[in-house]
Amino acid sequence: MFEHQIPEGGKIYFGEVAKRKREIENIASQLFYKNSFQEMVTPLFSYHQISSLPHQQLIHLTDKSNNLMNLRADNTIDIVKILLKRIGKNSQNSRWFYIQPIYRYPSVEQYQIGAEIIGGGDLGEVLNLNIAIFKQLNFFPTLQISNVAIPKKISQYLDIPIEVFKNIEIGKILSLDIEWLNRLLYLENVEEIDRVISIVPNEIVDEVEKIRQIVKTIQWRDIKIAPLYYSKMDYYDNLIFRFIKGNRTISRGGNYSIENNHSVGFAIYTDELLSEW
Repeated sequence: MFEHQIPEGGKIYFGEVAKRKREIENIASQLFYKNSFQEMVTPLFSYHQISSLPHQQLIHLTDKSNNLMNLRADNTIDIVKILLKRIGKNSQNSRWFYIQPIYRYPSVEQYQIGAEIIGGGDLGEVLNLNIAIFKQLNFFPTLQISNVAIPKKISQYLDIPIEVFKNIEIGKILSLDIEWLNRLLYLENVEEIDRVISIVPNEIVDEVEKIRQIVKTIQWRDIKIAPLYYSKMDYYDNLIFRFIKGNRTISRGGNYSIENNHSVGFAIYTDELLSEW
């Protein structure tokens, strides 16, 4: 009965859709090369991701010596760790891109196009690179900008679990009945920051201001800010962004830290883009 079945979560592209997928990949790779990025193709199998990602997200296998490994489940972690642990001094390049899928339990296959600037970099640069790809595709989703340092600091300041923000528990946030917190919750437009920044605690002022500053570096017609949004990608530690169309996240990026290595990057979710483009 499974002879011609495709497992749930698997992908198949053919004909016109495969052509459109290749067009997206070609446009992205040309822009990456133009901006001095080099390509990295990482192994399908991994040992180190077992210690970096929740086990329930991984598809586990064993090698010939029965050591536990998994299918590649995250491109960013692979790029950073392979650069630090394997390539090292053999390359002075810090700008890398990839065009390859990831695999998550139980049978989720997700094609991605992404770029990383390892050991530094300007988030505005990678955000504008993501924008350049979408402009060439004549595709204009909503851009949402957040700063995960804001919910982290609020969690500490008010002594509330970070899970309240991770799980978007709006009812619990409103139940605290704190004016500045409610203002942050409903803050959507960068033009409204002045009215809010004057009443938030000093510990949060600089983090809110970072959102205003990153918006100044870009030109996009539909920008929303979400100061209390918390990405479930745990390595993000500061400014983050995502492009949204309908209920789909088309791409995601931000400042992140892996093994104390501070970097910036983004990933376009090719399957989601094809569904909306």
